Amino acid sequence: MPRCKAITKNGHHCRNLAQKGSRFCVAHEDKIDLRRVGATIGGALIGHLLAPGIGGVLVGGAAGNIIDRFSTEGKMTRVFVSFDYDNDKTLRDFIIGQARLTDSPFTVADHSLKEEAPEKDWLDKAKRAISRSDVVIVMLGPKTRTAPGVIKEVRLANDLKKAIFQVIGYKNGSENWRVPNAGRVYRWNWDNLKKLLS
Repeated sequence: MPRCKAITKNGHHCRNLAQKGSRFCVAHEDKIDLRRVGATIGGALIGHLLAPGIGGVLVGGAAGNIIDRFSTEGKMTRVFVSFDYDNDKTLRDFIIGQARLTDSPFTVADHSLKEEAPEKDWLDKAKRAISRSDVVIVMLGPKTRTAPGVIKEVRLANDLKKAIFQVIGYKNGSENWRVPNAGRVYRWNWDNLKKLLS
């Protein structure tokens, strides 16, 4: 799910995830969606050209709104999974497995790469992969907060203004495993993932 498109009072981009069917989070849902307004006006103009008069304007405007809504809804959220490559590859496998479920609202677009040689262009590859994603999920294990690759991926996600949150990867896991600047921490369960990524 993409990040909210609102600008905060401080002039920064909102860091919350957008609500399903909206380009804004709960706090900013009353904002005017300029893209949807533009689609409605564009549809109204085309409708007026095809069928001059108020009827063409109304039908065209409604059609523009509907087309815009369907073009943004129903898309799979593209997720980049950040994890401690040396200690938690199992977590990556589990979340990829969940992405393959028939009712999954997300797909794993990419995941952490091995940071050491021979991957000399590791950072560039990670940046490209994160830029193609809608959301970055940091899978938390006991050593994740000190994993150099995860720390760099979190920095890239923030630089690219990607929505980001953390998921405790193990049943006996702790919020103390959190990675700084990587968003809120959630328990890993299917309901949480579906809500966060729908």
